[in-house]
Amino acid sequence: MNQASQENTLKEQMRNVLEEARMVLPGIQALFGFQAIAVFNQRFVELSTSAQMLHLAALISVVIAVGLVMMPAAWHRIVEPRQVSETTISVSSKLITSALLPLAVGIALDIYVVFLTVSDSVLFSSACAITTFLLLLSLWFVIPLRRRVDKHPEQSSRHQDDAIPTPRH
Repeated sequence: MNQASQENTLKEQMRNVLEEARMVLPGIQALFGFQAIAVFNQRFVELSTSAQMLHLAALISVVIAVGLVMMPAAWHRIVEPRQVSETTISVSSKLITSALLPLAVGIALDIYVVFLTVSDSVLFSSACAITTFLLLLSLWFVIPLRRRVDKHPEQSSRHQDDAIPTPRH
C-alpha cells in the first residue's frame, strides 16, 4: 500500500509545529502543577530525603520540558514575526523533540517516587521507573526513528554519513 504524500508550505509547517506545542503544553503544565503541589502534601515530608530530591529533579526536568516546548512560539515572535523560514521550522521542531527527553526523565523519576511511596520497595520502584522511561523513549524516539529509516533509507544513511566523518588517507 503506497501512501501519497505532499510537501507542506513553510507557513503550514510552522502552523503544525505551533499546534503540536499547543497540544503537548497543557499536559506538561498539568503534570508540573501536580508535581509542585505535592511538596505541600503531608506525605511528602514523610519521604526520605533522597526521594524528595528525586522529586525535585523530576520537577526541574519538567520545567526544562516546558521551556523547550514554549520556545518555538517565542522564537517565531521575536526572530521572524512577519515570516517563516526553514531555519525557524527546523529549530522549533528540534526544540519540541528535545523537550521529550527531560519530560520522560521527569515522569520516570516521579513514577519511582510514587511507587516507592506505595510499595516501599526500591527494587520494584526502580523497575517501574526504568520501564516507564524505556516505554516513553520507545514511543517518542525509537519507533518514529525506525519508521523514518524504513520510509527513507537514503536520508538515514546520508545523516549517518554527515554525523560520522570518514578518515581521509
